[in-house]
Amino acid sequence: MTTQLRTAIVTGAARGIGAATAKRLANDGFAVAVLDLDETACKQVVSDIEAAGGRALAVGADVSDEEAVNQAVARVAAELGAPTVLVNNAGIIRDNMLFKMSTSDWDAVMNVHLRGAFLMTRAVQKHMTEAKWGRIVNLSSTSALGNRGQANYSAAKAGMQGFTKTLAIELGKFGVTANAIAPGFIETDMTAATAERVGVSFEDFKKSVTAQIPVARTGKPDDIANAVSFFVSDAAGYVSGQVLYVAGGPTN
Repeated sequence: MTTQLRTAIVTGAARGIGAATAKRLANDGFAVAVLDLDETACKQVVSDIEAAGGRALAVGADVSDEEAVNQAVARVAAELGAPTVLVNNAGIIRDNMLFKMSTSDWDAVMNVHLRGAFLMTRAVQKHMTEAKWGRIVNLSSTSALGNRGQANYSAAKAGMQGFTKTLAIELGKFGVTANAIAPGFIETDMTAATAERVGVSFEDFKKSVTAQIPVARTGKPDDIANAVSFFVSDAAGYVSGQVLYVAGGPTN
């Protein structure tokens, strides 16, 4: 990090991986925009960051809404400083087997993950290219490799990887890197919802998953935040267009 305070935006940052990432980046010295659908839901994360001596701003925006995204990024630039780090973490699940998956379930997942990442990145990249420095980290998933009952989510997360590689190619000459992180099983509200969907307790769900993980434990949001911290650092300036699987073992 230089002595100049840089500004980061983390989407889906009210809880889980996004909240852990926002706190880690603030600890690393970034001013952090904590962005989620509901601004009020972001305030606890902002309070935690400020209590630890950091700078943060709660921002409410639907990442799939073009006008909302443009307004949010403009507000961040005005109140925190030009954002040169973007973590596209916002995501939802609408799991179902293909024959039972509704068109709206497909569209909702595509809109938040892919359209949202596109709109956020397009809005922020001008600040990065003007600064001749930038870091983009997109959240993919091991589900990008295929996962039963997640045709929409798997397709979206695979799409995030292709999006990331193209950003790396297009923006590299401006000092901007783009990388993706593909988490395995991480203990969040989203994985708890998956346990509920399949009809088992979260504790039993975690035990069954842990049995398949080489490091013999489930992941925590901080495991992902640590990887993001590396990708957005000056030290990672020669790493771009990569997909890092953070899953406690090798992936297929």
